[in-house]
Amino acid sequence: MKNIAFYIASRYLLAKKGSTAVTFITWLSVGAMTVAVTAMFVIISVFSGLEDLNKDLISNLHADLTLKSVSGKTIKNLDTVNKVLGTHKEISSFSRVIEEKVYISFNGKGDIAYLRGVDSAYVKVNPINKDVFYGTYPSFKYSNEVLMENSLDNRLSIPVDSSNHYATVFMPKPGTGIINKEEDIYNKRDISVTGVFPGKDQLDNYIISPIELAEELLNLPKKSAYQIVIKLKNPENADAVKQSLLSSLGKNIEIKTKEEENAAFWKMINTEKLFIYLIFALVIFITTFNLAGAIIILQLDKKEQAKSLISLGFPLSHLRLTYFYTGLLIVVSGVITGLILGTALCYFQLYTEFFRANEVLPFPVKIVGKNYLIVALTASLFGITISWFFSKISKEYITKK
Repeated sequence: MKNIAFYIASRYLLAKKGSTAVTFITWLSVGAMTVAVTAMFVIISVFSGLEDLNKDLISNLHADLTLKSVSGKTIKNLDTVNKVLGTHKEISSFSRVIEEKVYISFNGKGDIAYLRGVDSAYVKVNPINKDVFYGTYPSFKYSNEVLMENSLDNRLSIPVDSSNHYATVFMPKPGTGIINKEEDIYNKRDISVTGVFPGKDQLDNYIISPIELAEELLNLPKKSAYQIVIKLKNPENADAVKQSLLSSLGKNIEIKTKEEENAAFWKMINTEKLFIYLIFALVIFITTFNLAGAIIILQLDKKEQAKSLISLGFPLSHLRLTYFYTGLLIVVSGVITGLILGTALCYFQLYTEFFRANEVLPFPVKIVGKNYLIVALTASLFGITISWFFSKISKEYITKK
């Protein structure tokens, strides 16, 4: 009997209906479901692409693990810390970093910048040297050779890799008392720009220099560090390595993973993704009322046939199943067609980059297996619920004249 109910439902969907209006509304509900599923899949795929894009944008900002001092800026017992890090089997590389705000001046122009002093091992943790598109990465032979972010260099118009043109960085001196001369206000040092790198919105206004320059400007002893950035052999083990290091180094050290360093950023991204999902889930829910209309009109159109089936001994429960299966077939048709169309649009964007956020940046798209599952389950849940609810036809409705 259940097979008969499914067969009748398939005929109701595929065969020509009693009226053109019923046929139109039935396929309109299929089309509406297709459009809603396509839109939801494409938008979620775009957000998956944005996640990868954002990971790439912040990859130069934070390492797998970042180690800092709990009290004060400078890490204490640095020799002990280096020894623990150097012997840990999960750590691939680590580098000392000192970062502070500075004022930079060149040829009458000035700007506030971030000076990030790093040691020669920094490129093993963060291969920023590969991003240099003009000039070269500092050789670390001289402490005043720096790498500068592109927009900052453009604003100040500093010649790159020139032995005759130097910019000046100023670092305010801490302290109290009367200022008698210029040297009491700040430390300063002339710098030579050897190369330029793109900031990618995350490293705007940054200057990458040998750590010796930062130590000199801040009057710090040699081999100092504000933080130590760490590259792991397997970044997925970041939490386990963090706990291992904390147990070895004690409570005076604070260690954060890349996700923790960007907690607010990722919370914002995930919140936006959740709201987009809820909005499109609501769109699909509203779309399913087309499905309700199709089932109700089908019941009206096939009322005489339903009377005949009941008279022949066809159970009411199986008649209800017939209408339920009809709605289910509409949902399945819309979901499958929508996912196929959505996939085609995503591949079209991947290969042609036709849709663009701006002149240089195409909308990122990433096709992920879980997105198929999320969209299919959301549409199916609403579709099955609506189909079940509106298939509950009573016997009195069929038999009354």
